[in-house]
Amino acid sequence: MAYRRRTRVKTPKRILFPILFILVATILGGSIFGFRYYKYLFSSNIIVSNTDDPYLYIPSKANFDDLLSILSLGNYLKDLESFTWVAEKKNYNKVKGGRYLLKNGMSNSELINLLRSGRQTPLQLTFNNIRTKKQFAGYIGQKLEADSIELLNLLNDNDFLKSFNLNTETALTLFIPNTYELWWTTSAKDFISRMHKEHTRFWTSNRKSQAKAIKLSPTEVSVLASIVDEETIKKDEKPIVAGLYINRLNKGIRLQADPTIKYAINDFTVKRILNKDLEIDSPYNTYKYKGLPPGPIRIPSIAGIDAVLQHKKHKYLYMCAKEDFSGYHNFAKTLTEHNKNADRYRNALRENKIYR
Repeated sequence: MAYRRRTRVKTPKRILFPILFILVATILGGSIFGFRYYKYLFSSNIIVSNTDDPYLYIPSKANFDDLLSILSLGNYLKDLESFTWVAEKKNYNKVKGGRYLLKNGMSNSELINLLRSGRQTPLQLTFNNIRTKKQFAGYIGQKLEADSIELLNLLNDNDFLKSFNLNTETALTLFIPNTYELWWTTSAKDFISRMHKEHTRFWTSNRKSQAKAIKLSPTEVSVLASIVDEETIKKDEKPIVAGLYINRLNKGIRLQADPTIKYAINDFTVKRILNKDLEIDSPYNTYKYKGLPPGPIRIPSIAGIDAVLQHKKHKYLYMCAKEDFSGYHNFAKTLTEHNKNADRYRNALRENKIYR
């Protein structure tokens, strides 16, 4: 039997080389793509070491383009293009506003996962020593996304305040100075609602009973506390000052509180109240009108409120700053005694050339 030798068919070089080229190119291309994919996803791309504030603030109504602008302007990224590429691959385009804590060296993937989750970091908001609604609204507007103008307008809106049993004069009694944990995205209305809850929590049945015992409403207690706070910064003296004003209220004597005059003339920097100041026609002029003024002259402190509720019982009706400028006061039961104290203080003012 005869055998035929099978001949091997050779692939022409002109066909082999293109195939090998395509194969190598595909492998290299895949490797390059894979390396790029890994690098863009997991390599460090976030920079926060050069800033004092490691938080990223995204407005509630921001879209993806807004986010890119924030990241670019804030210099948070080493490479914005890689972040955009990864966001596209991970189908991230729905932005959730908030205050997000960034860590130096985060990858694009970590940042996108954080922003997608909406796990923003709450902030600690502390306020005290606030005198006016404008000052308060401005301060809150710096700490929260809440618009300061909107907040100020709400504090001047009787129809809105009516639901909290307040008016434009008493609005500031709603706020209890303390430290509160809030989301940065809190709106003006939500902020007021939250503060109302804190106000309700603060005015316990015990505090309400104490207010009732001195024949004052919680709002009136806060108004008086605001005067006490302006009269003295000495915590141990506040209950004495509060007791003095309670005595005057009970006897129907005008409060004659100098801080209310400073409020009426809109100048808390004056060291000395002049006779012309006492003539100003304002419901806050407690030298001219009996009883409490229509609203607080500042946001009262907790110490001031409790000083009124737990005021010291005594017979003082007059007070005058001590001539040693220590911040404490001389108290008197009679006008004669008070005039002597006042003369000493006026002499000290003259000696120190303090005329206003």
